[in-house]
Amino acid sequence: MTPARSAELNVLAYFVALTCLLYVIDPIGPFFDIALTYVLKDHLHASLSDVALFRLTTALPVYAAVVFGLVRDRWSPLGRQDRGYFLLFPLLLALLMVWLAVRPLTLVGVSVGVVIAMLLTRFVIAAHHGLMARLAREQAMSGRLAAVWQFTTFAVALGTSAASGLLAQYGGSRAMFWVVAAAALCMALFSLWRPRAVYGQVAAPNDARPGSLRGDLRRLATHRALYPAVTVMLLFQFSPGQGVILQYYLVDRLHGSDAMYGYWYATYLAGFLPMFLLYGYLCQRVPFGRLLFWSAVVAVPQVMPLAFIHSAWGAVLLALPIGMLGGLMWAAINDLAMRACPPGLQGALMMCVAGVNTLGVRGGDWLGTRIYAAGGDRGFLWCALATTTVYAAILLVIRWIPHAVTATTDGQPWRAVR
Repeated sequence: MTPARSAELNVLAYFVALTCLLYVIDPIGPFFDIALTYVLKDHLHASLSDVALFRLTTALPVYAAVVFGLVRDRWSPLGRQDRGYFLLFPLLLALLMVWLAVRPLTLVGVSVGVVIAMLLTRFVIAAHHGLMARLAREQAMSGRLAAVWQFTTFAVALGTSAASGLLAQYGGSRAMFWVVAAAALCMALFSLWRPRAVYGQVAAPNDARPGSLRGDLRRLATHRALYPAVTVMLLFQFSPGQGVILQYYLVDRLHGSDAMYGYWYATYLAGFLPMFLLYGYLCQRVPFGRLLFWSAVVAVPQVMPLAFIHSAWGAVLLALPIGMLGGLMWAAINDLAMRACPPGLQGALMMCVAGVNTLGVRGGDWLGTRIYAAGGDRGFLWCALATTTVYAAILLVIRWIPHAVTATTDGQPWRAVR
């Protein structure tokens, strides 16, 4: 094995381990989110509307994610650059989780604790995304990093979705806080590892030294690749035909059980996994622009088959191919985000994309509820048509991406966008 190939594998292995820990401690992640829902429902006796309001308000730091990215690009905690974020903020999170685990549980106390956890983990995520985007440029491996990152994320989501329910059933209402505290401590210990393949070339916090905050904001705002990357993410996540609408559709119109959406979602996630592996192969052989375009074409009709089924089990059977239709596009969107980053502002752009990711999901749910209610018996059909129309608009946005971002295959350095 060549030294270059060995370094690439070490980088990929490092981010597999880091991503596993990150998506256990992240309050937006499925483990924390699902387990917390059980705490709210079973221990604090919160109603459905209470849970919805809780999730909306405690996620406010996510919408301002770009702020945390800018902090990451300008500040090196403890003089350790990104490793400082992986050390300091998980330690603070572990202390917070222990505090929540030992004190009497109240809705106010849990709400305050989760908001603080959101704030702490945004710094960790900014460092994770920023470091990954930097290495993607340095080693020309954005496609492979995107594929491995998303494969790991979806695999963790599959495993922890089931684990969170078992933990709530057999571990008690406080067990989740202890598990997150343990995972946070593991991440803090993980930060002490400094593999040469990841950190050997990092001599300064940024490859473009930060200027004034106003100058960095101006450079970010005038960066041409920012806007198509953000827009493509927003459009792909703005899906009125999925999320909470599909959950209600399966139960209310197709007469499935409450557990049916869980079956559908797990099968849907599983459909992405082989496509991420395929993307990791194709990105090294097909120019990124062509791969992005055809991935978008395949994803356009993703939701439409659900409008023509007549049973909840039929929807579950369709979940795997529907997930596969979107798998290449999801990897390509994250590849695009890393390729679009301006030097020295990787954290800011990656967190901007992460912020619109959540905004797109919540916005799609908000619009979908109105379309679904107004459409009567054809409500879901109109939601599916709206999703397909939004996805088709991505094909127009792709033409807006600078050629410097799309011209190369993975493994070939790309030029900075000017």
